[in-house]
Amino acid sequence: MNERLPYLREKANRLPTEPGVYLMKDKTGLIIYVGKAKALKNRVTTYFHSNPQHTAKTLKLVDTIYDFDFIVTHTELDALVLEASLIKMHQPKYNILLKDDKGYNYIKISREPYPRLTYALNTNDPNADYIGPFTSGYTVKQAVEEANTIFMLPTCHRSFPSSFGKERPCLNHHIKKCMGVCRGKISSEEYRAIVDEAIAYLRNGSKTSVEQLTAQMEEAAEALEFERAAKLRDRIAAITRLQHAQKILDYKQEYDIVGAAQNVGLASFAVVKYRGGRLVDKENFFIGDEYDGAAMRRDFLLSYYSSRDDIPKEIYIDEEFEDIELITQLLREKAGHAVKFVIPHRGDGMAQVTLAKNNAGEYLALKTGRTAKEIKALEDLKELLGLEKIPEVIESYDISNFGETGMVGGMIVYRNGRPFKAGYRKFGIKTVVGQNDYACMQEVLRRRMQRYLDGDESFSPLPDLILLDGGKGHISAVAEVLDEMKIDVPLFGLVKDSKHRTRAIAKAGGEISISANRPLFALLTNIQDEVHRYSISFQRARHKQKTYTLELTEIKGIGEAKARALLKTFRTKQAMKEATPEQLRQAAKVSGEKAEELYRFIQERF
Repeated sequence: MNERLPYLREKANRLPTEPGVYLMKDKTGLIIYVGKAKALKNRVTTYFHSNPQHTAKTLKLVDTIYDFDFIVTHTELDALVLEASLIKMHQPKYNILLKDDKGYNYIKISREPYPRLTYALNTNDPNADYIGPFTSGYTVKQAVEEANTIFMLPTCHRSFPSSFGKERPCLNHHIKKCMGVCRGKISSEEYRAIVDEAIAYLRNGSKTSVEQLTAQMEEAAEALEFERAAKLRDRIAAITRLQHAQKILDYKQEYDIVGAAQNVGLASFAVVKYRGGRLVDKENFFIGDEYDGAAMRRDFLLSYYSSRDDIPKEIYIDEEFEDIELITQLLREKAGHAVKFVIPHRGDGMAQVTLAKNNAGEYLALKTGRTAKEIKALEDLKELLGLEKIPEVIESYDISNFGETGMVGGMIVYRNGRPFKAGYRKFGIKTVVGQNDYACMQEVLRRRMQRYLDGDESFSPLPDLILLDGGKGHISAVAEVLDEMKIDVPLFGLVKDSKHRTRAIAKAGGEISISANRPLFALLTNIQDEVHRYSISFQRARHKQKTYTLELTEIKGIGEAKARALLKTFRTKQAMKEATPEQLRQAAKVSGEKAEELYRFIQERF
């Protein structure tokens, strides 16, 4: 708890209700957070009052704040501009700081009679020219490969012109991936002209290159240079094929796609860039602690685009975000042209956003040791069930019994999409008489929640989601318990088909199909299979223990209490059989004579 809260609350209450920027500081006076407010007093006071909506990141920030300053502005747009400027100036710890851990990448053009196009990580070679830098090595390599393929440039290690005629052309020439410079039939001037076309393609994009090549083809045809016209036609066809392979949006030539991934309490963003009708770059950013999605997207977009001059006319984004109109206005003024944010829900636009989200998910998976499928499954579960946040902690419950006896309940825990076995719990049913799954499930949940309300740390915190092995009847029964105990946790069921495979998610008003979503289907199937395995294993162990107990009570003087003590000490028949009479005497607390009798019984019967 921050001891300065009373002072900070009192100071915040004296702020004006004008737009402006606030600067949070630590004990040393270092600025640790910069924020923008439409009304300074209304915004800043929210930090210093108890609020269940505060994220973990906000709670950490508030605990560190020693003092704050503020700057009043004329308009909210002025505050937005100032916020971006101050973040760049001070690099506050709790703001989104866009540090990509990648190096830069370049397209290298060698300076020689027959230049080569290659991929490079630096610009150290004085005998070469470079295009770049780019942040994505993948897109640079892809672009170099495309240009070499389209313009049939050599990629072998032969040196020209010294290698002319010394060896037969390689396979690339025969499959029409290389023009065959090694034959010595192409002059340096003709070759350089083709390389210039390839560089223009890399610099200006496919649309411009196609227009230029088409004009050259028509000119060659009019001059009756049919061989040259055919070569140009083939280059145009190659560019067109690559456009389709990249799934380019035909009606859009320059745009960015921004997607986010969230998991394990962390978040990342990916920005995929298209220029001249082709994918030219991709940038990944690790954000760190996740928080409110709308605010997080707003902070990222402001930080990212306020420091860049290359702002396209359209930016595709995966979800709504705060201050969309203000940020649009800011980017329009900075870019000097119209800028529009697009949030697609179907068609090609949605496919492009999915591409960006997948890139962000893969990057986050590398950072967290999770797989991209696990991250996507939890994101999809949040969307499908309409949850407020990604369910980091999921609890699942199942009841197992042999008829009307030996009824038990099992509780398993999944954290960040994986089993957390330290959180598993077993419940022997105590109050239910007869076979009644609903009543058993009610008892298990009531006991689990009561342990939480009593302050038992082993049952804290509450989960983000509860999944019951059952349908609407189970949900209705458990909902009564949660309402009675004033516990607010999203509650759903897992429904199996006739072959005992997970079929759907049950909710109070019906069912939600999951079969079409493979990552989510796999996650929920694993959860349902695991809770069933855990519950039935416990039930079988209890049944076996009860059988052993009954066998031991056949010995005169060994009642259920002493039999349970023996089983608790030795756990298995084999361990009990290997015990000495003295060890049996100590466990059952019997006389030496009775221990000898017990020892003989175990050796003969077990």
